[in-house]
Amino acid sequence: MNLHRLAAIVVKELRQLHRDRLTVAMIVGIPLLQLVLFGYAINMDVRGIDAAVLDQANTARSREVVAEIGVSQVLNLRYRLSTPQQLDSLLRQGKISAALVVPANFEARLQRHDRPPLQLVVDGSDQSVQASARQLAAYPLPGWESRQGVALINLYNPQRLAPLNTVPGLIGVILTMTMVLFTAIALVRERERGNLEMLIATPLSPWELTLGKVLPFIGIGLIQVTVILLAGRLLFQVPIRGSLLELYGAALLFIVASLALGVFISTLARTQFQAMQMAFFTFLPQILLSGFMFPFAGMPRAAQWIAELLPLTHFLRLARGIMLRSAGLLDLWPEMLALLVFAVLMLSIAVARVTKRLD
Repeated sequence: MNLHRLAAIVVKELRQLHRDRLTVAMIVGIPLLQLVLFGYAINMDVRGIDAAVLDQANTARSREVVAEIGVSQVLNLRYRLSTPQQLDSLLRQGKISAALVVPANFEARLQRHDRPPLQLVVDGSDQSVQASARQLAAYPLPGWESRQGVALINLYNPQRLAPLNTVPGLIGVILTMTMVLFTAIALVRERERGNLEMLIATPLSPWELTLGKVLPFIGIGLIQVTVILLAGRLLFQVPIRGSLLELYGAALLFIVASLALGVFISTLARTQFQAMQMAFFTFLPQILLSGFMFPFAGMPRAAQWIAELLPLTHFLRLARGIMLRSAGLLDLWPEMLALLVFAVLMLSIAVARVTKRLD
């Protein structure tokens, strides 16, 4: 081994790295991002779960118990309901993750000690909510020392099977990783090989050029969705309780949003390696903040605001709502609107940057 030649190679790589400001930023930025996400935003001690109260007894004692449970801060009692139908609608739409039900014979149950006087209905499609609900199920009621005072009713996943929660989320995670990465690298590769200059010389408009590159990946994304759904059904018996057509519609919009992000990254990167770096830089916040790995309700409010800007957050709500809660797109229209706005905004910015390159 020639140490002189080896040193020359090392110096060359260091100089090249110094000129590549994006790589230097990634070296520092990715560890800092992980530290902030894991140390600040990720909190397994869930508080502030959006919930509703259905107080069918409406007595002084029932109102007192509801107020005490609200003070615990585990539940954020946002809605006061009057009928069970309202409870079912809010759960199906994903506006609440739990509901505290006080039956009409609340006072009699307290006296007889034959069954729990309260019921806590939870959305079983989210395992983090189930874990927090089990803590509340042991809430001690005055005069009810002999047994658990709250009956836990686990909707949509009564057996608490992990795949029912994981598989719908995996659809979004896999699409995020493949669609963003494939698109970003493919477009940069065209530029590196000189093919993009030839396409620019044609009468194609920036929108035609961008969409022409994106459309083939839409078919690839839909194939991936089909494979995941079939594998989830055959291996883990994951149901699709809602409309399959609406599920594909939601997946299609999410694929377009992910491809739009990939196109935007391709306008920033100069090499395939940079495109790969930037794509992975977007994966980490989406996977960690979307609610796929960690409880969304356990994050600080600032982290939740950031999560609302990420497409994976909204697709997870759509996938779990349609597959597990039989929700429709009309029930989940805010999530569809958020994905649509993200896709249009990213594509518009990307096309504008392509126009500048054409000049």
